[in-house]
Amino acid sequence: MGAVGQEARHKQAWEPWGYARRVALIILIVVPTYYAASTMFPLLPFRERPYLSHVMVWLFAVLFAWISVGFWSSLAGFLMLLSRRDRFRVTRGLPGAGESLKMPEGFMTAILFPVYNEDPHKVMAGIATVRDALRGAGTLGRFDVFVLSDTTDPDLSVLEEETFHEALAEEGAAPPGQGPGGGLFYRRRQANLKRKSGNIADFCRRWGALYRYMVVFDADSLMSADCLARIVLAMEARPDVGIIQTPPKAIFSKTPLSMTQQFANHLYGGIFAAGLQFWQLGDAQYWGHNAIIRTAPFMEHCQLGRLKGKSPLSGDILSHDFVESALMRKGGYGVWLAYDLDGSWEMTPPTLTDELARDRRWCQGNLQHLRLLFTKGFFPTHRALFLNGAMSYGSALLWLMFLLASTAEALLALLAGPVYFPEGPSLFTDWPRYFPGWALALLSSTALLLFFPKLLSVLYACLRTGCAGFGGFFAMSFGVLLEIVVSTLLAPVRMMFHSYFVVMTLLGVKVGWNPQNRAPGAGLSWGQGLRVYWVPTFAGVFWGLSMFVLSPGFFYWLSPVAAGLALSVPIAVLTSREGLGRALGRLGLLRTPPDTMPAPEISELEARFQEVPSEGPSRIPRANGFARAVVLPQVLSVHLLASVHDRRNFPEKEARLEAAVRKALKEGPDSLSRKEKRLLLSDRGSLVRLHKAVWELPREESRLWGDF
Repeated sequence: MGAVGQEARHKQAWEPWGYARRVALIILIVVPTYYAASTMFPLLPFRERPYLSHVMVWLFAVLFAWISVGFWSSLAGFLMLLSRRDRFRVTRGLPGAGESLKMPEGFMTAILFPVYNEDPHKVMAGIATVRDALRGAGTLGRFDVFVLSDTTDPDLSVLEEETFHEALAEEGAAPPGQGPGGGLFYRRRQANLKRKSGNIADFCRRWGALYRYMVVFDADSLMSADCLARIVLAMEARPDVGIIQTPPKAIFSKTPLSMTQQFANHLYGGIFAAGLQFWQLGDAQYWGHNAIIRTAPFMEHCQLGRLKGKSPLSGDILSHDFVESALMRKGGYGVWLAYDLDGSWEMTPPTLTDELARDRRWCQGNLQHLRLLFTKGFFPTHRALFLNGAMSYGSALLWLMFLLASTAEALLALLAGPVYFPEGPSLFTDWPRYFPGWALALLSSTALLLFFPKLLSVLYACLRTGCAGFGGFFAMSFGVLLEIVVSTLLAPVRMMFHSYFVVMTLLGVKVGWNPQNRAPGAGLSWGQGLRVYWVPTFAGVFWGLSMFVLSPGFFYWLSPVAAGLALSVPIAVLTSREGLGRALGRLGLLRTPPDTMPAPEISELEARFQEVPSEGPSRIPRANGFARAVVLPQVLSVHLLASVHDRRNFPEKEARLEAAVRKALKEGPDSLSRKEKRLLLSDRGSLVRLHKAVWELPREESRLWGDF
């Protein structure tokens, strides 16, 4: 541990308070859970066959405790925000909103944009917006921006380089750490080792020593100049802090699904984030983006190895952010959530299918954390956060098991019936006992845990933040009802898919690393919806009809789950349609502050998204990046400068390069596979040779490469 880390480790006065608060949280969770489970057990029939009842009660207890965490977090956040008292706020002491911020001299901060097969136009639009905001605030000279590419698509990688070069031509830059600041730099790795965490580690090895802090973005992240300045100032004021995470708000939602999530994020997220801060204090989580990191301790303490073995939970750590925050805390530095900062934004998946594709990757990463629960040196809070991350997907499987156990219990009640005369001597009949008051109390307490945080959010909006950003009180109230309906219908579908993800992960089926879709487009077609969601549809119809015929009483209890599954195809398709989203917007529903009163950065970025990139002097489409790199001298020069390093090739590779060149000349660029294109793009000599040969082709043969 470094000197700063040792000093920080002994000066964190918040730790006793954090310990006391978490003990209180455990009591608040355990005691009601015990009474809820104790109330539930007598309500179940068949005490002479208690095994299934015991399973149901234990599953219920775990799930009840799980949803209790969100309830108590929201309540704590509501009370803290309402009282406006937080002695441990990491941004405490900073100038108030609207006051001028003076950036300290003597160091630089790096802003990192890791990208992987993203739309280069949108990525550079976001970067330009951030840089314009910094320029307008007079703080651009304190930040350098790095585009860290792991793009593997050969056509997209060339387009990425070309787009960056166009932006660079407008800006100009000196080598990292040697200019006046405000630089813009690009690097693309040839080997995508350890994915995003490896990309950031590569930056740290090359340039990390030049920067006191680094702010990590996602490809779709956006932050205001004020927010960036405040997190830098907060880090300067607190040398014991290693990471400050901002709570990003959703923007640019166009489909009903993403609009619903954006509405929930803006309305409910504030008190939930404040509640997390109340319980976690300096043991908070790093979410992988929209956060500032103290570079030196990150390089010293947060190196990630591979998880040993051949189990499904081995290999590279996928959800690296949780682990990095635990390692930073282990190194003696606090990790804080700046819940009170505005000006941090991100985008959400436009369709349910895109959301589930993202969750498949996150599921494996979160389950990997179970192997780290007992790692030496980790703090108890981060062990609990590892378990909490695993439960975010494991709870779906537990919920499904609880529903299946409940179904089995209902079928047993139908087939076996109650036993009035148990085995052994008895003078009295054992009559079934029912406690409707207990059942109502149990149902009410569960509903309270689920829906009371939403009511608190509405109340806080009315008392403090105002309803105008959500279209007014009535529009906000209807939006809450609509969000509850959509969430209720989608919950069973997510349950089935998340359960499948957990099982597949535990069976060793590893997930690929695919780029996230961030554009709404045309949405899901009915055919696509049927292909993806026919299993939950069949399950919902079969399950619901069976219970309706066999046990009508249980069917009404199960109906929200069965309906959500049976309607999964129309729900997934309709919530993906941008036209339906526009209709909801015209009705004033699901409106959020970015829609009604957007920040200047949001308006500028939206305008940049509408710009159509020029094709340049050539008629070769920009999407055909490989052909443009081979044919156009200016694009070839940019590519050779950006991504190609002179290496000595082995004879086997030389033979493959020569074969790829001959194939390209004979059959054109479309005949090459992605692997062959990447091979040629990585070799200077072969690419230059191919460039010259294409320009010497007869006119008819050169048409394979486009009109140039």
